[in-house]
Amino acid sequence: MRSIRPFAPLLAVVALAGCGQGGEPAAPKAPARPALTDAQREALLASLPAPYNAGDMENGRRAFARCRSCHTITDGGPNMTGPNLWGVFGRGAGSHPGYNYSNALREADFAWDAQRLDDWLANPRTFLPGNKMTFPGLPDASDRRDVIAWLKVETGYGQAAPTAHAAP
Repeated sequence: MRSIRPFAPLLAVVALAGCGQGGEPAAPKAPARPALTDAQREALLASLPAPYNAGDMENGRRAFARCRSCHTITDGGPNMTGPNLWGVFGRGAGSHPGYNYSNALREADFAWDAQRLDDWLANPRTFLPGNKMTFPGLPDASDRRDVIAWLKVETGYGQAAPTAHAAP
């Protein structure tokens, strides 16, 4: 009796070639936003008040890693445990569409800016009692500064002018 072992790689190729044939073609992905130029990145950073306009982008990216388990930052990205943060600057508190905010955030009457984000990130529970964010905050002021600067550059371009408060 002959073994099929010599033909196993050929059988694997034939089997894989059949995968994905038939059915509907995958929907095209939305076009990616063009990458920012260095000048655009610098302009966004410069648009922040001091001390945020001197933020360390690399440290901000690293510090934001703690936030990624709950937040996305892409245009049209999904809400997760926390809301998508694309365009957060100038957005009314508790106003990102499709996210189920606490009453405290839905009823808050302010738009997010660098200082409010700093106060929030220092300690979300004391900044706005009754919110449902479980993250205890970033105690280091330089980490907060850097995260805010990084968020502005990563999520702040291409957005409309700041809006008045609206429910998220």
